[in-house]
Amino acid sequence: MNPRGHTIQLQFYATAPYPCSYLPDQLARSQVAVPSELIDTRTYSQLVQHGFRRSGQFVYRPHCDACQACVPVRLPVAEFEPNRTQRRAARHHANLKTRILGLEYSEAHFRLYQRYQAARHSGGGMDEDGREQYESFILKSNVASFLAEFREAGVVRMVSLVDQLEDGLSSVYTFYDPDIPGSSYGVFNILWQVGLARQLGLPYVYLGYWIEACRKMAYKTQYHPIEGLIDGRWGRLEL
Repeated sequence: MNPRGHTIQLQFYATAPYPCSYLPDQLARSQVAVPSELIDTRTYSQLVQHGFRRSGQFVYRPHCDACQACVPVRLPVAEFEPNRTQRRAARHHANLKTRILGLEYSEAHFRLYQRYQAARHSGGGMDEDGREQYESFILKSNVASFLAEFREAGVVRMVSLVDQLEDGLSSVYTFYDPDIPGSSYGVFNILWQVGLARQLGLPYVYLGYWIEACRKMAYKTQYHPIEGLIDGRWGRLEL
């Protein structure tokens, strides 16, 4: 249903198999919700509760034939307690100045995005993104979204794309300065989102998917407690 009470007729289709981005030698498929222009914040909030995510205006969830490794995860903010390492990261980056911005183009953001992709995802395709690809991925949204900009001494160090759902914040994508030694920008960003969710009275921060066998996703289980969607039900992950 949309906010006016009219039924939204979404359709779901499965993509053809494609190489998995996370597990080597595996094929993946996605279930896609269409038409994307009908997926507003209320509808998307419901879809996220059922394991969907978005990339630009593309709303999907894993739908692999013989694999269920992708587990949607979220932090219950009322119960979350940072560990010693996370508290250290918060202190280390306490001088970052934050601004909440709309989805508007910034040359400084785009250049930081390019540097981040070249350093962290070289050869993965996104390191070749031009402005059009960047805008499609970061600045196109049909739901309530914003950019969180983090500056140090006037220099943009990190930008995070966040969706505000009915029951929480959804961390869509974050990119940061890859050349600062000893930094923990990603940790600081998650702690910041947890703090913002508390201020807004929202119970969850959604962190996307976790795959046990993928080293790039191991950091997500360092936040406790954490919940996962398994067999259609959200529950505490005991790791």
